[in-house]
Amino acid sequence: MDRRALGSAGEHLAERELERLGLRVIARNVRSRAGEIDLVCRDGRGYAFVEVKTRRAGSFVAAVQAVDGRKARRLALLAESWLAQRGERHVPWRILIAALTVSADGTRFELLPLEIL
Repeated sequence: MDRRALGSAGEHLAERELERLGLRVIARNVRSRAGEIDLVCRDGRGYAFVEVKTRRAGSFVAAVQAVDGRKARRLALLAESWLAQRGERHVPWRILIAALTVSADGTRFELLPLEIL
């Protein structure tokens, strides 16, 4: 499976897992000049902007480590911009990383809050 197909499969699996956890997906692959938000979700706590990272087991960089400080700040700016465009600047929001690690034994899913430095 090539990288693009792996990423797409990871996004679909992440979406199912997020819905199972009570998050409703309201937008996918939201693009702007500044970048892309993989999934925009909503639950009782507000919006969750989800960065999906899918890696094969044994990859040089683990899925959970694939978002550095620069990427985190860009995701925050994208989230703030998305909310501003909808007149919802004051709605609670957070950024989550959906980290999927694919191995011969199956796929491990982790959902982690992103700390923005």
